Amino acid sequence: MVSLDIVYYSNRSGNTRRFVEKLGYRNTIDLSSNLNLVVRNNYVLFVPTYGGGHGEYSIPRPVANFLNDRMNRKQLVGIVGFGNTNFGDHYCKAAYLIAEKTGVPILAKIELLGTPEDVQLVQERLRKLNEQLQLS
Repeated sequence: MVSLDIVYYSNRSGNTRRFVEKLGYRNTIDLSSNLNLVVRNNYVLFVPTYGGGHGEYSIPRPVANFLNDRMNRKQLVGIVGFGNTNFGDHYCKAAYLIAEKTGVPILAKIELLGTPEDVQLVQERLRKLNEQLQLS
């Protein structure tokens, strides 16, 4: 059984990376250290919001460049957004923008480092999504 990959981008704060590590998931790919990545398997993108969510700079440039590749867009099956509720309406804006452009669902929105409940929620949603993909 092939399982989903997790592709994530983490900035200097490391919040996204630390959350992904808490999942205990085997198939993780750090986009921040592999800028020319082309993904061949279905994957879920874990993405932080930049710039307080204002405007076109909400999506980190390396993530935008990664998604400009047709193959990478084709394999995307879910998004987990990271942000800070202090951003107000712009909380997890990068995930919303990517979902809008790609038609891929947001599986979860995580504030900063997330909680143990967030970890369980994402683990469960990844498991269910992986089962759905195996059946199709």
